[in-house]
Amino acid sequence: MSEIIVNVHNLSKRFGNVVAVDQISFNLARGSTVGLLGGNGAGKTSTLGMLLGLLLPSSGEIKIFGEDIIRHRHRVLPWMNFSSPYVDLPHRLTVRENLSVYGRLYGVPRIKSRINQLAHDFSLLEFLDRPAGKLSAGQKTRAALAKALLNKPRLLLLDEPTASMDPDTADDIRSYLEIYQRKTSATIMLASHNMSEVERLCTDVLVLKAGRIVDRGSPSNLLARFERQTLEQVFLDIARDKSGTTEMPK
Repeated sequence: MSEIIVNVHNLSKRFGNVVAVDQISFNLARGSTVGLLGGNGAGKTSTLGMLLGLLLPSSGEIKIFGEDIIRHRHRVLPWMNFSSPYVDLPHRLTVRENLSVYGRLYGVPRIKSRINQLAHDFSLLEFLDRPAGKLSAGQKTRAALAKALLNKPRLLLLDEPTASMDPDTADDIRSYLEIYQRKTSATIMLASHNMSEVERLCTDVLVLKAGRIVDRGSPSNLLARFERQTLEQVFLDIARDKSGTTEMPK
């Protein structure tokens, strides 16, 4: 059996009277890439925030690398990292300075060499010494991804990893993630509205609606069950309640 890296059981998050995440359960196996799909407000970002320990769950359990993330977050954070276009790097620091600060926080050895390698991999060299606040949206996304790979994480949480990128750059990023995972057996959770990206990268998909997991399966399994040609069509069926599917058992 595959090693379970993340175990989530009956996880919920409420903000006042609003239920953002409603008793979801899932596992992430070592070396898997799992897509987290859902419309705006479905609970994707709240779920990622709880996995990172940035949000305290209202109820439920999260174990990462066998550790209770609520009580022992400090034990597992060195093996994790994340990227989101909605979380900016400090604007006044240059890209190089940002990567250097985060690298030191993570205790990355030979940090200058690591930064140079990532700058090359993510095409950051031409603006490595530009303030992060002066970058375009796509450049910010690439810089955030470089930050996320600094410590060579064993668990990588990605929120819209190719947002605002042109198709050629986005394709390069997806290829990089595929190669990184093959080399390291890292586990990746990917929240994205790009259905072709999910079909390409993900071994499994969780579909959220109103904070609950309403369907799950591999992309090929979902396409077959819904008798659709693309995952976007499956997503629309679920979002518009045309599929007739009921909520999946936990």
